[in-house]
Amino acid sequence: MRVNDPSLIQDVEAAKIRFSGQLENKWLATILSWIVPAVIFVALWGFNMKRMGAAGGMMEIGKSKAKVYTEKQTGVTFADVAGIDEAKAELMEVVEFLKPPDRYRRLRGKIPKGVLLVGAPGTGKTLLAKAVAGEASVPFFSMSGSEFVEMFVGVGAARVRDLFQQAEKMAPCIIFIDELDALGKGRGMNVMGGHDEREQTLNQLLVEMDGFDTNKGVIIMAATNRPEILDPALLRPGRFDRHVTIDRPDLKGREQILRVHAKGVTLAPSVNLSALAARTPGFAGGDLANLVIDVEFRVPGAQRREYATFYFTHPSFASPKRKTQKERKP
Repeated sequence: MRVNDPSLIQDVEAAKIRFSGQLENKWLATILSWIVPAVIFVALWGFNMKRMGAAGGMMEIGKSKAKVYTEKQTGVTFADVAGIDEAKAELMEVVEFLKPPDRYRRLRGKIPKGVLLVGAPGTGKTLLAKAVAGEASVPFFSMSGSEFVEMFVGVGAARVRDLFQQAEKMAPCIIFIDELDALGKGRGMNVMGGHDEREQTLNQLLVEMDGFDTNKGVIIMAATNRPEILDPALLRPGRFDRHVTIDRPDLKGREQILRVHAKGVTLAPSVNLSALAARTPGFAGGDLANLVIDVEFRVPGAQRREYATFYFTHPSFASPKRKTQKERKP
């Protein structure tokens, strides 16, 4: 313990007491106090980056996460889409443009830059977009709107730029953004205020849509079930100027959808899909697909035929949703 007494040494020497002093070296502790926290910080940073999907390092954080499908990988054409004939007819123009784009260039024809698919959940928006790519035999870039938005400011904008750069290299192709409302919500709707990451990403998307030419063969498609909250700048002419509404199928459409999904299911001759379609008003394509899948996986293969016959033809069958919920109760 240090004592602040200038005359202490003189008094000790006068009393003939032996003493000694030693200078303590603290350089190692000082260095460790700086290095150890830095190492811990870098380790935590790397762990968080891996959890966020940036395992490739800092240079990969701005890369697009879009899934790229070729025509064979998509495996969906208009023959696999039923019950939405009006929407398919509207999108045939896009298919014809992607198949022989040189013809449109010679005629100086204009094709919409963006096609927005609007419909309730389960009506087949994503399936229809894949069918357009499969019908035209072009690459298909698929990405969700929420995948653009990250915690770090500027990451989403970098991913938008990278996505369009990849698409231009593989043109003709289709860029599909699912759940566009997660990215394209109207600016100024943030109750906390400020210029957040989502708005920067949206601004970059608007710039990219203005900066590319459809004559290169790149078509942007997006899907949403909440068009009322989208930013008006996205919906103006020159961006998503073509809106295709996908309604719930009518009686004929429901029957077509059931026949598409029942192709791989062994049904008895007594099963009447027309009668089943008449008993399912208001069902979307996803609901009808789930109805057929429920028959396939709830019963072993040996009993599937008999169960399907009972399930589809029983007189008490009124609503497959309610019936399924009742039967699943113990």
